[in-house]
Amino acid sequence: MATPAQGRWWALVLLSSGVVGAMTCWFSATAIMPQLILEWSLTPAQAGWLTNSVQLGFVFGAIAASLVNLPDIMRLTRLIAISALLAGAANVILLAQPGWTAAVIARFVTGMALAGVYPPAMKLMATWFVHGRGLAMGVLIGAVTLGSSMPHLFRAVSDGLDWRVVMILSSAGAALSVIIFGMLVKEGPYAFGRAVFDPRRAFATFRERSLLLANLGYFGHMWELYAMWAWFLAFATAARQEGTASLGSPSFFAFLVVASGAIGCVLGGMLSDRIGRCLTTAGMMAISGTCALLIGFAFDGPAWLLALIAIIWGISIIGDSAQYSAAVTELSDPRFVGTALTIQVSVGFALTVFTIWMMPHVAAFLGGWQWAFVVLLPGPLVGIWAMLRLRRLPEAARLAGGKG
Repeated sequence: MATPAQGRWWALVLLSSGVVGAMTCWFSATAIMPQLILEWSLTPAQAGWLTNSVQLGFVFGAIAASLVNLPDIMRLTRLIAISALLAGAANVILLAQPGWTAAVIARFVTGMALAGVYPPAMKLMATWFVHGRGLAMGVLIGAVTLGSSMPHLFRAVSDGLDWRVVMILSSAGAALSVIIFGMLVKEGPYAFGRAVFDPRRAFATFRERSLLLANLGYFGHMWELYAMWAWFLAFATAARQEGTASLGSPSFFAFLVVASGAIGCVLGGMLSDRIGRCLTTAGMMAISGTCALLIGFAFDGPAWLLALIAIIWGISIIGDSAQYSAAVTELSDPRFVGTALTIQVSVGFALTVFTIWMMPHVAAFLGGWQWAFVVLLPGPLVGIWAMLRLRRLPEAARLAGGKG
């Protein structure tokens, strides 16, 4: 086993801080959607596309990067810094109120740029950690979670102020990320090595059985995750209108639910290194799927029960996310880890485009948000099956130091 790298924990702190900063751009428009709907006279479909365009941009950027093996042939810190700069610049465009079409394009570019931050950051982290990689990956995805939740906090604390405050603060976060990755972070001593351009490697994850099962687990997880993150504010707002007010304003409630996932990511990382990737992910999905099923029962109160289920859901829905990526770093060809990670997240995020689009239609069909989240349950069920099936393969011995 490799000797633990000196300075790895400080590197993880810097890396995670940079990821938090960049990811504040992800839901910046979603957090101010009620204000944009009023000021820009948006239809529900137009409002949905302001969120979904980020997902589409991320998918496009991730697929393009994986096809040219960009995370494996370009210096990681340079790639992430340039991408964070582009994300922040695209985010700023909304301050000029450019109109719906230009705003959708800007959000698309934001998502495309973040595809150069999130997957490469996972590979960068792995160059610092061989021991404890599951925990470190959990901390990193916790940073993604915290960064994604920050616009809701910005909106909650700036309630009554102009919505542009949220956009300015999120762009400032991206600027901080540029400084960190451009000047303070470097690759660790356990680099995976540079690869040559080979577009065929982008499809290896669908040919190798162990990687395919790990990715199926991830896809089931993603079916649920971003649909809940994107629409929990709408759910909380609807519950408040029905008289169930939990944990302050709907914006603050949404922030707490999404941000609580950072706890789940660290917990999932610790469990994964102790009992294995497969059992940890299957257990987390079992809990989150149960919450998706139960939260409708608490829609009408009591408020404490709604808050309890929502926080448990927020912790469990993301607590397994890092471990699919950790599994890919352990199962794939070391020369193409970046490509394998990027193709994994690109397909996973492509699923989120559909589920984010689907949710308001489901809510309209059901006459409200109370039972809309039930349609997310099939994702965790498929994911549980895939990860337990992976645990029975010989390749599972390569996961979490032999724990599976």
